[in-house]
Amino acid sequence: MSKHLGIDLGTANTLVYMKGKGIILREPSVVAVDQLRKRVVAVGGDAKRMIGKTPGNIVSYKPLKDGVIADFDVTAKMLHSFFNKVNAGGIISRPSVIICIPYGVTEVERRAVEDATFEAGAKSVALIDEPIAAAIGSGLRIAGARGSMIVDIGGGTTEVAVISLGGIVISHSLRAAGNQLDEAIVQFMKQEYKILIGDSTAEALKKNIGSVHPSKDRGEMEIRGRNLRTGLPAVMTVNSSHVRAAMSERVEQIINTIHQALENTPPELSADIFDFGIMLAGGGALLGGLPDLITERTGVRVTVAKKPLDSVALGIGRVIDGNYSDVVRYRAR
Repeated sequence: MSKHLGIDLGTANTLVYMKGKGIILREPSVVAVDQLRKRVVAVGGDAKRMIGKTPGNIVSYKPLKDGVIADFDVTAKMLHSFFNKVNAGGIISRPSVIICIPYGVTEVERRAVEDATFEAGAKSVALIDEPIAAAIGSGLRIAGARGSMIVDIGGGTTEVAVISLGGIVISHSLRAAGNQLDEAIVQFMKQEYKILIGDSTAEALKKNIGSVHPSKDRGEMEIRGRNLRTGLPAVMTVNSSHVRAAMSERVEQIINTIHQALENTPPELSADIFDFGIMLAGGGALLGGLPDLITERTGVRVTVAKKPLDSVALGIGRVIDGNYSDVVRYRAR
């Protein structure tokens, strides 16, 4: 029998939801490719562990950038590998797939996601806008005539949307999110302390002690890198204030985007948002003090989704289960 899958195809991670089973796969969106033999060596967690540690002929990288496909063939192979991992890659029982895309992408980018999913082995494909899926998965009631604001901070994009009557009224997509925060930490350590660290170390700093509000500082962490003055290995202790300073410019862009969306929201919906607050989803919602900072700067109460990392996948799952079937339309090949 054909399986029904929901895929949160993220720049940082990919989650797969299967009807009747829930989220059954959670893997980094990373692929290791042997450039000499032109074949995929590893996918997901195995490939991520290879970043920065591979010989010259093997390159480990992310085939998605800023929420859209940067390498079509590698993305298709990655999805095919994920289908096989969840036993949905057979010739006889090809899966029906709902897959999310950032709101406002071009028609070419939409078609690339569809075609890559078909290439991976899907029988039929439906696209769903990421803010809609995140709102459903966060528990917002999107069908009624009530304004709801969702802020979904993923790996490649931050999606800010106001939703009413099952559709998006206002939406802003910002290419400042988790990956850009990691890059900002790398650059800060390089410029301020002349220490070069890798993306994995920067991500660990963000997750473990990352804070955007002084009241939510998380202590300190020891890191290892390379001293750019001597070229030798170096060890340094970094605290939350260092990480906050590194991320401040990117976080300010996110706050300004939320401000802009609120300014453009019709008055009736603004009143609903003031009453019911802003819902925060995605990995960025776990940054220490982010809800407090947004509330401080906008005057609107902020709620973090119960499972912010899973919100999009859970939203797609509810669509698959038939609760919101009118928000997608399948295309077969």
